Amino acid sequence: MNLINMNAILNSYKKGILKDEIVHQEVEKIINKSSSIKNKEVLKTCFKSLDLTSLNLKDNETTIKEFIEKVNKLGTLYNEIGNIAAICVYPSFVKLAYNTLNKNGIKIATVAAGFPHSQTMIEIKLAESMLCIHDGANEIDIVLSIGKFLNGKYDEVAEEISEIKASIKEKKLKVILETGALETAENIYNASTLAMEAGADFIKTSTGKINVSASPFSAYVMCNSIKEFYKKNKRKVGIKVAGGITSTEDVINYYTIIKEILGEEWLNNDYFRIGASRVANSLLSDFYNKDIKYF
Repeated sequence: MNLINMNAILNSYKKGILKDEIVHQEVEKIINKSSSIKNKEVLKTCFKSLDLTSLNLKDNETTIKEFIEKVNKLGTLYNEIGNIAAICVYPSFVKLAYNTLNKNGIKIATVAAGFPHSQTMIEIKLAESMLCIHDGANEIDIVLSIGKFLNGKYDEVAEEISEIKASIKEKKLKVILETGALETAENIYNASTLAMEAGADFIKTSTGKINVSASPFSAYVMCNSIKEFYKKNKRKVGIKVAGGITSTEDVINYYTIIKEILGEEWLNNDYFRIGASRVANSLLSDFYNKDIKYF
């Protein structure tokens, strides 16, 4: 993909929602609606959009295998709520995941290309991404080069994303914006648009590895950028919220934001993902009306 003058491309997008104070006001209005839409169908949709994740310092072959075996039993034990969208593990465990997971439609995702800070050479990013696909990954989550982006090197950032997408071909590429580091609505909007123009299949809020993770503020801006991108390009891009999501109420807030801005057609796991393992127990408990601590 030949990306020429990304700054000009970004300037071609409508940016009427980029004042931070207006975004906060609009988010509050939407979230006020969220308590009225909590029902079993919504809980089921959210559960089926989960990317159950294990990205811990102490991960090892034993803990990952135990994690996946629980996922394998999930559909049998709690079949009424459906099954999750994907599991996400570090690159070194992708082959183990591929050999252990009873797929049943569940995707294998991994974090690659210098996760979590994206501070390595493009050759390494490409090699790691391709090796993960070779080992069985269906989806690659990478981090946008935040330092370069904040330094205004938009063409370099876009070209990097484009090269990685080309290297993994038809497999899904999720680009993590690390919105807590971008801080402003304008930065989040521009990073979202840049990632999509460069070929991202999903844009994702956060790594969960810095103090400020996902927020309704960032999700609102990202959804608006997806909406505008779709109007211009007729290509649907998904959104993944991740980092700091701990309760059913958190999930319903994000569900409501996506419903209000993008509509029902985005509310399936082809275009909506939640990267939050801790919230799985909460969704199960609320769906079955009893305390469940499966994970």
